[in-house]
Amino acid sequence: MNTSSLPSRPALLIVNPVSGQKRVLRVLPDVVRSLMDAGYLVTLCVTSRRGEATELAEAFGGRYELVCCAGGDGTLNETLTGLARAGQRVPLGYIPCGSTNDFAASHGLSSDPAEAAANIASGRSRRYDVGRFCGSSFFSYVAAFGAFSWLSYTTDQTAKNLLGHTAYILDGIKDLPKVKPYRLRLSADGAVYEGDFLFGAVCNTLSIAGTLTLPEDQVGSCDGVFEVLLVRNPKTLAEFQELVTGLLTQDYSSPLLEFFHTKTLDVDCPADLDWTVDGEFPGHFDHVHIEPLPGFLELVG
Repeated sequence: MNTSSLPSRPALLIVNPVSGQKRVLRVLPDVVRSLMDAGYLVTLCVTSRRGEATELAEAFGGRYELVCCAGGDGTLNETLTGLARAGQRVPLGYIPCGSTNDFAASHGLSSDPAEAAANIASGRSRRYDVGRFCGSSFFSYVAAFGAFSWLSYTTDQTAKNLLGHTAYILDGIKDLPKVKPYRLRLSADGAVYEGDFLFGAVCNTLSIAGTLTLPEDQVGSCDGVFEVLLVRNPKTLAEFQELVTGLLTQDYSSPLLEFFHTKTLDVDCPADLDWTVDGEFPGHFDHVHIEPLPGFLELVG
């Protein structure tokens, strides 16, 4: 046997087997083979519970030349969080297999797992900013609060597998009574925004929850600043129509919409304000501080 031709570069592959319609399980041999053909000796870890990808990446990620994760945006967030908590700037490959894959769609990653693995094997990489949320949580593309921001972690996994984006819409209609304004004070690099807000997003992406899109010419993914979108509470039907039109057309001239760039954001939060980071629930906070880790993520693929 010619052992010199065997793969020798260590790679960690973290797989969430229940993401999407479990399609990653059908293509897993092809994924591993693509990485092996590129010279990687693959260690495969299959998660069984929420948070396990974070634990694996934090404990073992630094031992590998490449860390890959296969799953939805939540799996990516968990893996990235583990690397960030350990301070490990290890190249990260993402094989999107979730019911919605906002990060992949916004960053031009293939939605086909086998093709995504082949692209990772090519070795091409780009750097992206990462957001640090209240010290120990991290996000690759968005931290959000308010209307519908809870959907990604309350929508039933079986429904997401069967219906994809439709599951989120149906869940949103069911939970319309939850939509209410929050009286907030936000400070962004010294500028203060106060009022009643329905929704807010601090992001590093063109797409939020597969429904809201931001202007491509105003979004930088590795510039050390975040894009912030705040939606104020409309008081009349005419204001509501103006708000919806502005969101759909990316016209942020309405006084009901605030769109700006910032390095840091501080928010004084009421007790019942829920946040999500990349669709995951980080807990409740009296005060939220968000800051960038410029260029921390080296995304391969």
